[in-house]
Amino acid sequence: MASPLPLPTFFNAQTVGDVWRVPYLERATEAEAWAKKHNIKPAATDKKRICLMAIDVQNTFCIPNFELFVGGQSGTGAVEDNVRLCEFIYRNLDVLTELAPTMDTHTAMQIFHPVFWVNDAGAHPQPASTITFEEVKDGTWKVNPAIAYSISKGNYVGLQQFALHYTEKLSQDGKYPLTIWPYHSMVGGIGHALVSAVEEAMFFHNMTRHSQTNFEIKGGNPLTENYSVLRPEVLKDNQGRPIAQKNTRFLQKLLNFDAVIIAGQAKSHCVAWTIDDLLAEILTQDPNLAKKVYLLEDCTSPVVIHGVVDFTPQADEAFERFAKAGMHIVQSTQAIADFPGLSL
Repeated sequence: MASPLPLPTFFNAQTVGDVWRVPYLERATEAEAWAKKHNIKPAATDKKRICLMAIDVQNTFCIPNFELFVGGQSGTGAVEDNVRLCEFIYRNLDVLTELAPTMDTHTAMQIFHPVFWVNDAGAHPQPASTITFEEVKDGTWKVNPAIAYSISKGNYVGLQQFALHYTEKLSQDGKYPLTIWPYHSMVGGIGHALVSAVEEAMFFHNMTRHSQTNFEIKGGNPLTENYSVLRPEVLKDNQGRPIAQKNTRFLQKLLNFDAVIIAGQAKSHCVAWTIDDLLAEILTQDPNLAKKVYLLEDCTSPVVIHGVVDFTPQADEAFERFAKAGMHIVQSTQAIADFPGLSL
């Protein structure tokens, strides 16, 4: 059938920046009628299999006044992005085979949260600050002894040695220095949940196309950051023992689709890191696979804390590099049928 589809009448762009309960039963009933009205076939019949990966479209990043709202340059970036993302999902319901939202998932005692660290005065680092290898080496920042019971079975010395290794490894690998973030995406909390309007759109897609939403959980390891859904920042401890591993299963699943469309937050961090890891895997298999990846540039924003830090240049540079590798930068206003190199 022809795309784009109309927007369903229940969608309200004015409430995308709010938190509310999705009326599941109503939407399920409407989805069945919507599929009949517009002759939308089940996803199992798709000749071209297309995945939309929505990275960390959660309240903690996307709702104003939540812990890590991604305002971008405009100050309302994530809300505007998610209006466009919802509209993109609804208008392309008939050709999106599977939706794969990633879920940043944390607990309190993790290496990037304030409680993990103390200085000589017993104070914790402030959110949005960084901790370098040199600062751990000279003792400016030390692992909080009080967390050793929960994180390392009381082995404080081993935990301190790991912290030194971790910050050094980030520096050696050219990663961002360890950033201390506000407590965010706390499992069980409201910040962890998908943005209500996005959840509603995904549920409606699920019901309309009979395609189970594929939630990918990341970020639960207390000893490493996990910007990318495809691998954590550090994989081994100071003894060379594995502490985490690549998400090989999801990597291969993505590459088995005919097209992968990527959106989400934040462009400079979790989005860029995920695409970077996907590209690295592609280059080990077949560089031409990059041509099946499409980046929804108007559905993602960089981290910008005015007067503190602005990651816009890094985000733009990353997207330029992805495009040079063969990935396509597209806009949500384009119908998927019009995406370059993708014939439905």
